Amino acid sequence: MATDLRLKETELQTITEQLVESYSDCGRMHHLGHEPLPGRDQVAAILNDLHEVLYPGYGVRKNLHTGNIGYHVGNLIDRLHDQLTEQIHRALRHDRCKSDPDFDCEGEAQQKAFALLRRLTTVRKTLESDVEAAFRGDPAARSQHEIIFSYPGLDAITTYRLAHELFLLGVPYIPRIMTEIAHNKTGIDIHPGATIGAGFFIDHGTGVVIGETTEIGENVKLYQGVTLGALSFDRDDAGELVHSSYKRHPTLRDNVIVYANATILGGQTVVGEGAVIGSNVWLTKSVEPYAVVVLDNPQHKVKGGRGRTVHEALMYQI
Repeated sequence: MATDLRLKETELQTITEQLVESYSDCGRMHHLGHEPLPGRDQVAAILNDLHEVLYPGYGVRKNLHTGNIGYHVGNLIDRLHDQLTEQIHRALRHDRCKSDPDFDCEGEAQQKAFALLRRLTTVRKTLESDVEAAFRGDPAARSQHEIIFSYPGLDAITTYRLAHELFLLGVPYIPRIMTEIAHNKTGIDIHPGATIGAGFFIDHGTGVVIGETTEIGENVKLYQGVTLGALSFDRDDAGELVHSSYKRHPTLRDNVIVYANATILGGQTVVGEGAVIGSNVWLTKSVEPYAVVVLDNPQHKVKGGRGRTVHEALMYQI
């Protein structure tokens, strides 16, 4: 059947009008008539350049050596200055400058860009301890190179450490965009407001959630599926959630290990130094240093067996 051009014209016009009308009805779901916001693609490009600076030779540019590394990094830093200043300016302009027109958004954006770039050397030192923790903590790792090239946990931690610096600088929007890019890529969700010490290792990684007010000490190891979340949320007199940074996520002291699919909740929950939390544990109370928290061995019942196919046997497993 041939395309009906008259139907197309009338139907598409009706759909367009309905959508435009919805922009008024759902006023919080558009950004019309305002200065441009930071761009997700632009923030992703900044992250790529930052990774190039932090891990030279592992990214797009190969064949780097002592003779050309200064030139390469200089170009990246120059580009990062311009990209960061523009995107931070957009974020500040939307978040601050509309209510305070005398605030120098562009000048403040440049200063925050400089502040992040100055911190990169320190961030590299912390990431070196994270790489070493991964190598020490994973017997399957063949080298630090393999970890930097391929481990999703390190990818997520690297992005978090960069986003956390911007979070501490008071930059809106961009830190969360960064960590959500990593979340989408790795399945690891780390809020940029979390505080995480050096030597941090996430093994396997998928499904890990670390909330905004989580505090993690040094040399902590998490396995896949771990949740460091909130036990409850404060509400105002109208019953609405209170959006603030009050302490609602747990604290893990130095040298803690948390095994797969454990859930630790609550701002008053403290896991003491050197404690071990076993798989599938649900924890809402504090744990003393060097304690081991595990579930009792679950009891399994299996019906059937000899003479049955594997599929038939599994059907009877409880």
